Amino acid sequence: MTERPDEAAGDRMSLPTATPAEVRAELWDRVRRRPGLPLAALALVVTGVVAGLAIPRALGRVVDLVASGGHQVSAVTTPVVVVAVACLAQAVLSGFGDALVARGGEEMLADLRETALSRAMATPLDRLERSGTGDLVSRVSADVSVLADAVREMVPQLADAVLQIALTFVALLLLDWRFAVASLLVVPLQWYAVRWLLRHSRPVRRAERVAQGTQAQTILESVDGVHTVRAFRLTPRRLALTGDRSREVRDLALLSTRIGTRFFGKLNGAEWTGLSALLVVGYLLTRHGGVGIGTASAAALYFARLFDPINGLLSSFDDVQSAGAAAARVVGLARMPGAGDVHDGDADDGAAGEARPEALPMTPSEPAVSLRGVTHAYVTGHQVLGPVDLDIVAGERVAVVGTSGAGKSTLAKVVAGVHRPTGGTVRLGGVPQDELPARRLRRTVALVNQETHVFAGSLGDDLRLARPDATDAELLDALATVDARAWAEELPEGLGTRVGQGGLRLSPVRAQQLALARLVLADPPVAVLDEATAEAGSAGSRALEAAAEGALRGRTALVVAHRLTQAVRADRVLVMERGRIVEQGSHEELVAAGGRYAALWEAWSGARG
Repeated sequence: MTERPDEAAGDRMSLPTATPAEVRAELWDRVRRRPGLPLAALALVVTGVVAGLAIPRALGRVVDLVASGGHQVSAVTTPVVVVAVACLAQAVLSGFGDALVARGGEEMLADLRETALSRAMATPLDRLERSGTGDLVSRVSADVSVLADAVREMVPQLADAVLQIALTFVALLLLDWRFAVASLLVVPLQWYAVRWLLRHSRPVRRAERVAQGTQAQTILESVDGVHTVRAFRLTPRRLALTGDRSREVRDLALLSTRIGTRFFGKLNGAEWTGLSALLVVGYLLTRHGGVGIGTASAAALYFARLFDPINGLLSSFDDVQSAGAAAARVVGLARMPGAGDVHDGDADDGAAGEARPEALPMTPSEPAVSLRGVTHAYVTGHQVLGPVDLDIVAGERVAVVGTSGAGKSTLAKVVAGVHRPTGGTVRLGGVPQDELPARRLRRTVALVNQETHVFAGSLGDDLRLARPDATDAELLDALATVDARAWAEELPEGLGTRVGQGGLRLSPVRAQQLALARLVLADPPVAVLDEATAEAGSAGSRALEAAAEGALRGRTALVVAHRLTQAVRADRVLVMERGRIVEQGSHEELVAAGGRYAALWEAWSGARG
């Protein structure tokens, strides 16, 4: 899968977009996984179309009977019964066939959506940060919505249209080959119309999808950074930017509509030309005795029956372009390799029926965490970390302190595998981090930061995200470890209480305790806390520090300390400045040394006093 040149600009890179060949390969592979449903749907739709083809032939027979002077009602009974039975059979068979097509498409789309989300969750965070969350959100929301509409409506219609066109042309050939030739006169005009549409619509559709992603990114940035926007009085500027992005989406949508309107006009012209040609041929053939008037009437009816499927098929090219652009973005996400793993369901550790991967064993012979010459740069040429050399032995708790911008969070994310180092190597239990499959990396080291999220659902389901097979007793034990069992059991429905959006809103302290309880359930040998107690405020700091103490017990830990009381309890303290470790040692050793940490401690102690 190739990155398009317009997808990368400097250090900002969009998520990959699949090529048409990759989209076809992905969809064909998913169809082959469940061949029974597509084959059954095809059989029903074909049978329904064939039944419908009997209708014009029967009506042509009626015309012949009337033209020959037959006035007996019984003479037309058989053709009328054939028409009635054919109409009923076509409706029933086509209806069931379309339902099966839609069902198969929905199942395939659901599988594709799950795979896309799995890849997104397995992708290194810095990759997603460079592309922007708006790009990801638009793919799994707007693009998936476009594909869902296509699966429910467009795919069954297209399947019917293609089969009706092909089989109706065969029926015209069986009537008289000259009718079939006359009907082909419309093809060059329709081909020109389609080529015109593709030439004008394709770039507009692509630009529209990109503009929608940019619009979503702008809105998300404004909402996520609302406090910063208000603090710096940026509201008018952000509103103006959002308005510009929205007008860009609107203008592209209007342009797309104008292109579609002109396309329909070209189709109407082609339709008039084809029908006129067929009527002229029918007149000449009946005049010279080549065919009967009933046969000519049947041919005209066959061609008239093509109006809806042909126009539907050709006019859907605009929607096909939109669905194709959406499919390329969703498939591009689904085919994107995860962080060191390329299997479906990679992000679902411990899914039902799957064994959870084993964490790396930590032995005294190798450091649990080892960094050698590690550097990192978010923007090329602007290094924010390193070089850093660091060993953390199994069971050791290391606190990281320093001023804002010193590189503490970057170091934490590199150790956790969220960011890949620009240079140097990271080893976990003696194994290079970049050689670990994503699932095993997540089982070995886990990161908890201050940005907690409470997922919508029951409290128990929220906790089971870390271990799907955990029993209620294990969930309560994990909550007890972080001093949260008491308030959890006091909830109206206990573990069954709905939390998150649409449910009970948890305080910042309780939300962070929930995150720490998930850490306990995941049970990684290495834990990284990046200011995980920062959102508590003074009132909840003691509760969260106690919760963190329980969650880290028995683990190797790297703790970015928001409060120096966390550094006091650590086995070792690292002081960072400008991306480098400038001091390290125990709390007592660093205070006695009178260096940067001593100054920080003095300022902290004085402020608290």
